[in-house]
Amino acid sequence: MPPLDFKLVNENGKTVTEEDYETEGKATLLFFGYTHCPDVCPTTLARLAKVTKSLDQDLRDKLQVLFVSVDPARDTPQSMATYTSAFGPEFIGMVGDKSELEDVTNRYRIAYSYDEPDKDGNYTVTHTSAVLAFDSQGNPAFMLLQSDPDVALKGDLTRLIEKGQG
Repeated sequence: MPPLDFKLVNENGKTVTEEDYETEGKATLLFFGYTHCPDVCPTTLARLAKVTKSLDQDLRDKLQVLFVSVDPARDTPQSMATYTSAFGPEFIGMVGDKSELEDVTNRYRIAYSYDEPDKDGNYTVTHTSAVLAFDSQGNPAFMLLQSDPDVALKGDLTRLIEKGQG
């Protein structure tokens, strides 16, 4: 897995790169999805929020979750901010135009595809459900899978964050 590297727009409407987040000295979780997702995204983000909230406050302060939209037609910085605020202050929404999205998804081999719209124009996006973890310097650490137990996830996050403090 390559180091953390992207150019996107955050939920405040500011163009940012990985350097804007590495300077925070925080471990980073990177997850790709979209706000209209009926199942995988809310479930994954709620699980990450639950595990994050179980960490001691000093560890929680050294973790950020970047949620990158794979649905640029519907997700805006504002809709991402509203969506991520439900999960906690560690969660930050990111959007990009088609080119920026292709750059970052190709970099991390994130697959996604759009289903045919229904009669009302609604559609789903099929996408990878893995969460990518990076240390505080943006170096790749591990991948979190849906099948990983919460206790293992908490232990992995604790070690990842503590490693960045040393």
